[in-house]
Amino acid sequence: MRRRRLAPLLAVSVTATLAPALATSTATAAPAATPSTVSSSAATGPLNRYVKQKPQWKRCEAASPAEFECATIKVPLDYRVPGGKRIDLAISRIKSTAPDKRHGVLFSNPGGPGGQGLYMPLGMQERLPESARQKYDFIGFDPRGVGQSSPVSCDLEPEEENWLRPYKEETFDKDVAWARDVANKCREKAGDVLPHITTRNTARDMDLLRAILGEKKISYVGYSYGTYLGAVYTQLFPGRTDRFVLDSAVDPARAWRGMIQWWAEGAEPAFVRWTEWAAERSEKYGLGDTPKQVARTFWDLVAQADEKPIEIDGQPINGDDIRSGIRGAVFSPEYATEGIVELKRAAAGEPASAKKLAAFAGSEGTGTSGASDAAEVPSDNMTASFWAVVCGDNSAAWSRDPESYRQDAIEDTRRYPLYGDFASSIKPCAFWDKSMEPATKVNNKVGSLVVQNEWDSQTPLPSGQALHADLKGSKMVTVLGGEGHGVYPNGNACTDGTVTAYLLTGKLPAKDVTCRATADSNAEARKNQKRDVLPGSPLTERAPDRF
Repeated sequence: MRRRRLAPLLAVSVTATLAPALATSTATAAPAATPSTVSSSAATGPLNRYVKQKPQWKRCEAASPAEFECATIKVPLDYRVPGGKRIDLAISRIKSTAPDKRHGVLFSNPGGPGGQGLYMPLGMQERLPESARQKYDFIGFDPRGVGQSSPVSCDLEPEEENWLRPYKEETFDKDVAWARDVANKCREKAGDVLPHITTRNTARDMDLLRAILGEKKISYVGYSYGTYLGAVYTQLFPGRTDRFVLDSAVDPARAWRGMIQWWAEGAEPAFVRWTEWAAERSEKYGLGDTPKQVARTFWDLVAQADEKPIEIDGQPINGDDIRSGIRGAVFSPEYATEGIVELKRAAAGEPASAKKLAAFAGSEGTGTSGASDAAEVPSDNMTASFWAVVCGDNSAAWSRDPESYRQDAIEDTRRYPLYGDFASSIKPCAFWDKSMEPATKVNNKVGSLVVQNEWDSQTPLPSGQALHADLKGSKMVTVLGGEGHGVYPNGNACTDGTVTAYLLTGKLPAKDVTCRATADSNAEARKNQKRDVLPGSPLTERAPDRF
């Protein structure tokens, strides 16, 4: 009865709420919706037919738990033209275990862009405490263009998906050609759809789903890219946000080229920390008695591999592979040290552990979707949807001059020798079409909780601090000594307790919270890093070249 009673009100409010977001469109391909047409009554509102949808819930798969239900709804491809083409949005839920204690719905996103979120409720059910399972219906969804939500493809070959390429003068022209080819293939394959696969439109999908579910507001847990999606939602729909947890945060002002470059900036202090850690344990690991000696051991291995690749299980590893691998590895000094010890053995022709060398052999992050077998998903879907968002959210962030990428890569090789050229060299966004809308400026007072490890391989601490500053109603939990990407839940009483209390009560801490990592919580981070899994999700879709 409650949902039926709210439905007419929500049918009006969802269209009114979308009005400011739609009115900012700068696209010229079709007439932009005006506030008057968007905010019309439920009887004539352009989104009313979408709000009236009744999801046909059914068991997701024969092998999945009975309580894990899936459905498919329709959303507009282009919110400026609600009566135009529609696309599928795959959604899922696990209902509250105690309806009498239920507070509302808890949406989630695992990161990406391009990460599938349909199966997130299973991870939430497994990892979150019973009190949270009683409080919420867990809601998952594959973002538009991803997984089972009308997946996009550029028909890319596996080699074309290898996008973090080191700058070399002799190969730069080939890299420019690769970037241009990827953009052209995407345009030819899905040029009518890709411009609409953006974070702003995914936020609109979330709000439409909220209305279809009969909810006034949503709560949300988003990781990595999911923090940006959550922040954009708070900006477009501030009146629809309830309890928002933004874990391992993206700086909105640096989406997206600047965020990729931050991988290089963040790697340098982590590398220094690693050399100090390894030097203090020189008797055990033998990499050097001082940080300078440890660094020399590393760079000698890079030079040796550049001259003659080091073989690991028949796979040649060159100096660029080592530099690329160390970026993620050094955020856990123990993990990095074990890897370099094995690499040193392999370089000397001795037997080495391929498992401990995974970071340097390129076997950790595949960039694949990690999808269930429930539906066919193009093999390049995660990459295609990644570029749609990274290029399409803010085309102004990407220079159209290939020569500027050469100069940036050269300069950043000097500034950030570990990874600067990888991060700053040419990307397909240099040849992408202009964004349909301006980038979202996040600047509001919506209450939220930003959660951040001090040592994060993908979104460095300053990135989380920047989002906290933009969300003026937020509080921040900083985990000093915290390693890895993704914090909640990790078994740390301080962090888990703070986040869970917020989800249960809606009350933010009175002031920012500083927790200290424990041996167990960092061990959990190392376990997640090695198995390439995002905390809270059963899917193996966390890759070192994604957020």
